[in-house]
Amino acid sequence: MVTVSEAEALIGKYRIRPEKITVPLDEAPGRVLAESIKTDRDMPPFDRVAMDGIAIAFDSFEEGWRDFRVEALQQAGQPRTTLKDPHNCIEVMTGAMLPIGCDTVIRYEDVSIINKIARMKIENITRGQSIHHRAHDAKRNDTILNAGSRLAVPEITLLASVGRRDAVVFDLPRIAIVSTGNELVDIPDSPLPHQIRRSNSYTIKAAIAQLGGTSSLFHIADDRNLLERDLAKIINEYPVVILTGGVSKGKFDLVPASLEQVGVEKIFHEVSQKPGKPFWFGVSKKAIVFALPGNPVSTLLCFYRYIMPWLWQGLGISPAVESAILDEDYSFPADLTCFLEVKTKVESGKRLATPRPGGGSGNFVNLHEVDGFLELPKDKTGFKAGESYRYFPIRND
Repeated sequence: MVTVSEAEALIGKYRIRPEKITVPLDEAPGRVLAESIKTDRDMPPFDRVAMDGIAIAFDSFEEGWRDFRVEALQQAGQPRTTLKDPHNCIEVMTGAMLPIGCDTVIRYEDVSIINKIARMKIENITRGQSIHHRAHDAKRNDTILNAGSRLAVPEITLLASVGRRDAVVFDLPRIAIVSTGNELVDIPDSPLPHQIRRSNSYTIKAAIAQLGGTSSLFHIADDRNLLERDLAKIINEYPVVILTGGVSKGKFDLVPASLEQVGVEKIFHEVSQKPGKPFWFGVSKKAIVFALPGNPVSTLLCFYRYIMPWLWQGLGISPAVESAILDEDYSFPADLTCFLEVKTKVESGKRLATPRPGGGSGNFVNLHEVDGFLELPKDKTGFKAGESYRYFPIRND
């Protein structure tokens, strides 16, 4: 049996080698950028009006002018107009080009316009106010996104703003998700009294999709010959294989022996933790294999504690180390690392974690009330409110 930190270190010795692919912009969120992005023009590309109002020449205001005749209207999307008389003004809309001859914008709230005469209602204005100046954000050919950036809504905005209809991203290798067990049926099926539906596979598939990855689902019954036949084919075709179920010490927990029989070298089996103690990890010449306990909470914990960070690291991203503060006392007498299900909230800038332990690793109904797992170290049994521990979220929000 290995400790949690030992398991993490052993897994970290093996890395995936992602390829670069091009995807449409609407398929890019969640993925990791594989190239640097430069601007194709200044940003903004012109002196842009930042408030609806009037544009004037500030020198006229300094000379004492407070009434300005409106010469024209400059809308966003129109070619740039020119102020003909420096003692006049031009009405301007947010996003419009600043008219030639103007250098200051006064918002509508600070003027009154009657019969095309704009009269100032305030005295405190500054030259250049309410203007987003050309190249203020970035100059042409500036790098605005670096390779290795995770793409979310702000990054998609930047890509679109420089004319990119697609993005070159790192692609996760092909991933196989394999459920095992005679008691499992697929989602559309009506389970008999002794059967349950296969939920773990879809849990992992959904989590992988958050990284922009795709995966294939397989199911193998509890039969040694079938397991060896199908696993030999899967590990030959998929660089990453994630199994659920069949890894404990029961008479039908056939996965570890079957994996070793088809050429997968065991790196470790069992981690001193709860839930997820029977976790198995190994490698072959072609595949990296994670075999997770079949109980849903154990599956979820092992994926988010070990596999998700490992996949991120393979894409070149170091996941943030997060923490949360217990907001009530908790005890755990076993000499194991405890991964406590918690509900979190933020108060005064601190993330507080309230224990929401279920009825065991097979009880997953309460997971909709859980935001993540708090890692409580094995060297103590009592955990006090106010103490901070490492936190592994299972939600994106």
